[in-house]
Amino acid sequence: MRWKSDLILLAAAFVWGSGFVAQRFAALRMSTFAFNGWRFLIAALVIFLFTTLTHRKNMGAASRIDRKQIPWMILAGALLFLASGLQQAGLATTSIGNASFITGLYVVLVPLILSLIWRHQVSWLSWVAVGLSVIGVMLLSLQGELRFSSGDVLELAGALMWAFQIILVGWLAGRGVNVLQFSIIQFATCGFLNLVLAVGLDPNGVMALEETWQAVVYSALFPIAMGFSLQIMGQRHAPPVDASIIMSTEAVFGTLFGFFFLGELLNFQQLMGCALIMAAMIMAQLRSPDTLNLDTA
Repeated sequence: MRWKSDLILLAAAFVWGSGFVAQRFAALRMSTFAFNGWRFLIAALVIFLFTTLTHRKNMGAASRIDRKQIPWMILAGALLFLASGLQQAGLATTSIGNASFITGLYVVLVPLILSLIWRHQVSWLSWVAVGLSVIGVMLLSLQGELRFSSGDVLELAGALMWAFQIILVGWLAGRGVNVLQFSIIQFATCGFLNLVLAVGLDPNGVMALEETWQAVVYSALFPIAMGFSLQIMGQRHAPPVDASIIMSTEAVFGTLFGFFFLGELLNFQQLMGCALIMAAMIMAQLRSPDTLNLDTA
């Protein structure tokens, strides 16, 4: 089950990586908050319709949800909103390379938070894999230059939100949360918060869908509806540290999609970064699996 979960997480990272092309296209034509709002809400609607159509004969069982889990699902959506919002705010005063690298530090923050707050034991092999992954993301994202700016603080705060989101998803997935119900509530929360902010900052830009609807729909169906749902499924049997390392391969797939579809060239440094991230992912599988228990916090 652990290998199956890891493959599911790898598929999620692949799907997320494919979304960089759509995001790059939309970023030049639509505000980030409007883009995030529409794609998350559309994803929530698509999954809701899928759930309704596939469970028509047993709607009573399909509609039942543990009310105690709803606040945690809403919190996961809020963490998604905060993580993406802080990342975008930081980009105003920092480079894309810095943003990518610092965001990727959630690979370190996940085991660090688990160790410090929940006294979760992290093996030395996992720490080595985490270190390799960080170096790989650095080589992949930074072009031999790292200059700190005020926006980097926001990027680090965003990475912290991503780390908490990964931990929370892993905890809920381990409790057998319904994947589709979780996805609907999480996406709807994130989409609603993004659209509220978009309306406040740029009311006219919220309806600017004529040039970007293809990117919005693709991102809603694949990176959001499919990718994050796969994350919930994969984290059901994958330890959070393993999950964070595997999901960091999103940077590898994003770089490869940029090479094939946007004509972005890969240098030797970036290829080495890809190799180190993949090596970290393999190394993370060489230890015994563990479980996540946050109830003692």
